[in-house]
Amino acid sequence: MSTKHLLALLNSHIDGDEEQFLSIALQVAAQEARHGRTEDAIKLKQLVQRARERQRGRSVSGQTAIPLARPRGELQGLVEVAYPKVTLASMVLSEDVHLRLSRVVRQQQERARLRDYGQTPTTHMLLVGLPGTGKTMTASALAGELHLPLFTVRLESLFSRFFGETAGKLRLLFDQIAQTRGVYLLDEFDAIGARRGDPNDVGEIRRVLNSVLAFMEEPNSTDSLVLAATNHVEILDEALARRFDEVIEYNLPDQEAARAILDRRLGKLRLAPRAWSMVEPALGGLSQGELVRAADAVVKDAILEGASKVSADALVSSLYNRQTLKGKFGRQLGR
Repeated sequence: MSTKHLLALLNSHIDGDEEQFLSIALQVAAQEARHGRTEDAIKLKQLVQRARERQRGRSVSGQTAIPLARPRGELQGLVEVAYPKVTLASMVLSEDVHLRLSRVVRQQQERARLRDYGQTPTTHMLLVGLPGTGKTMTASALAGELHLPLFTVRLESLFSRFFGETAGKLRLLFDQIAQTRGVYLLDEFDAIGARRGDPNDVGEIRRVLNSVLAFMEEPNSTDSLVLAATNHVEILDEALARRFDEVIEYNLPDQEAARAILDRRLGKLRLAPRAWSMVEPALGGLSQGELVRAADAVVKDAILEGASKVSADALVSSLYNRQTLKGKFGRQLGR
């Protein structure tokens, strides 16, 4: 085994990255086979197989540990960390979006196998859609599926607090992504992804954008998932948009999806089937977030009133209230 392989094994062990550890072990096995040490190569592969079977057993039993990670130093004020338990099954998604997200999860779960064939998993994703359509929850669900910490970066906050130093702060963030495996959500990504040459552009924003473009070209040694979320894809720089492995668009739910979201949110207090005919006319044009807030309002009232079910009239009123507010405040209420 080369010194390079030994160093890589020790680094992955220190980081608690068992998948990377096993991937390197397979590389060593392949090297042993090339040098004619077939018996040692077979033993290594068998041990890796046993370790992966143990991993799968832990995942099935729900005992896979989530790595504890905390932003340190200057990143503490810029990055929030959470350990979501949400999964894709918790979301109401279109068939296409669910299929694409499931494919990303599988690639991440079997990333060592992909690397054995010279391939890498999807790591950079652009999530596009109106506020409240599920972008942020997707980040939580992917973190929950992969048993990884979710690091949320508020780019607007980064600009307002450290204008003039933003590129340096982003470099710290990029270094963390390279060192600590996780799911990283860059919310309101249009804050740094606006087109170069825009009339409102300033030199600082151009420098930041160039830093991000350079980062997107760097190898992602931890296979961390980097998710950029935006409500304004139309203003993103084309050079940046091309660097994402996946671009997933979130639309407002249709009537069937809206009903599923409400039904799930109402829980034990859900409506009788015959009452939905009263509710359906009020569903159009509302985002997932707005539907959830409308449902939560009537559920709280029903609980406090000791009711066994929510009132269809109350739910309709709550939905139309969201419609009215949306008309007044536009996209802001979808968050």
